[in-house]
Amino acid sequence: MKAFLFVSIFLASLFSSESDEKKIAWNENSKLSWSDFKGTPSGSREYVASTNSGISFSYSYGERNGKINLEYTIQSNFYPNLSWYRPEIVNDYILRHEQAHFDISELFARKLRKKVEAIPLTKNIKKEIDAVYSANEKERQDIQHAFDKESVHSRNEEGELKWQRFIAAQLKKYERWK
Repeated sequence: MKAFLFVSIFLASLFSSESDEKKIAWNENSKLSWSDFKGTPSGSREYVASTNSGISFSYSYGERNGKINLEYTIQSNFYPNLSWYRPEIVNDYILRHEQAHFDISELFARKLRKKVEAIPLTKNIKKEIDAVYSANEKERQDIQHAFDKESVHSRNEEGELKWQRFIAAQLKKYERWK
């Protein structure tokens, strides 16, 4: 007997619909530029830029002859139409802060790849994958908030530098899963 299930989870920080939004996949050889930010500034004038990034995760699994097979795709994306900046206020320092938000999403894409790779292929795979994804996404969001809090949205240069080093070290640590 052959069973087959396909599940897709496409999430960004604000749960954008990927089919309606242009996206830029994370690439270690390409950094964000202000021209990538296509959205309209919103919120308090206190904020000068906003990056909307997240993880696209799709998987399928099936059972044949008692063996579970799993295929999946995990990608970190930046959503230009949901990301914005105030051109009269920003600079390269702020752009590096916004890039760090995108880099955090890539870090958690790598962590998710590692975790999914380790999931036992049993009949409970959907439940296990969903739990791993949910925990990873919560941690990603928590880290994004901690980064902004500790760097005071880039205004604390010492905190910003600490986070930039941490993110770079973590990306290196999880390089195998890029």
